[in-house]
Amino acid sequence: MNRRNATGGTAATTAAVFGEVLKHHREAAGLTQEALARKVPCDRSHVARVEAGERVPHDTFADTCDELLGTGGVLLRLWGRIDWYPEVQHPDWFERRAEMDAEAVQLYEYQEQVIPGLLQTPAYAQALFARRITSAEMVEERVRARLSRQQRFLSADGPLYIAVLDESCLRNIVGDSAVMRDQCAHLLSVGEHPNIRIQLAPASRAELRRPKASMALIVLPGGERWLYSESLDCGHFSNDPSAYARHGQTYDVLRADAASARESAALISDAMEGYEHDEQTRTQPGHLDQEQLQPRRRRQLHRSSPRYPRRRSRPGQQER
Repeated sequence: MNRRNATGGTAATTAAVFGEVLKHHREAAGLTQEALARKVPCDRSHVARVEAGERVPHDTFADTCDELLGTGGVLLRLWGRIDWYPEVQHPDWFERRAEMDAEAVQLYEYQEQVIPGLLQTPAYAQALFARRITSAEMVEERVRARLSRQQRFLSADGPLYIAVLDESCLRNIVGDSAVMRDQCAHLLSVGEHPNIRIQLAPASRAELRRPKASMALIVLPGGERWLYSESLDCGHFSNDPSAYARHGQTYDVLRADAASARESAALISDAMEGYEHDEQTRTQPGHLDQEQLQPRRRRQLHRSSPRYPRRRSRPGQQER
């Protein structure tokens, strides 16, 4: 494993500074941690851990707190100045891609099955890594490394980032309904950044010409262009102009034919509402009885219904 160091002090110190400023403005507004959490909304423990310097908040959390506490944008400006991840660890094979993300001036991605790493929530990333990593410490390290790549793109002057997501990214459940609901909400939030556009390739549009696998088109300072894809625990890089042009053309056609950013936001909202409904249903009294009946009903339906192949994730797709 390679460990990447950044400048600007330790994460504990910078996170604690943000936490102290948040605590100061919260107390000045006469709010308890629980009261602020209800207004955000979030768990009280989240506010407590941010104030203690133990959790990295999203920029949307800082922005919301600015509005609720009337700080005039102090928290969001401070969030943008802090290096939240001065030391993170990526798998050796992914280190080169992480370094490119740190320099890219333009990034275009196509993704299948799972949400791209640059757009994942902490809970989604944790659930994804927990599928195949048994060490809780290693999962936490991988999540920290993944989130460290996001900050640059979420900043006010972040580079252009356009992501075309196959609808399977929304339908493939990672974690549970609550995780997916929050992930959809996060997509809607980051999609409002001026440098970020998220588009969906709906499953209903069979005529769409999709790339054969998830990929990224990376433009570095000076115009250097790289094509990136993955296989099992291995990243593949190509700076062959003809390969970049060929895959770039496929990507551009897909972007033109896919749902627009506005249409995609509506589809993401629909998916979020569906997951929210599932979560509410799951927590209702009597839901366990319904769950026990469902396997029997499914068996009855399967006897008279045709079988359809289930789409499975391709190897290596969880690493993005």
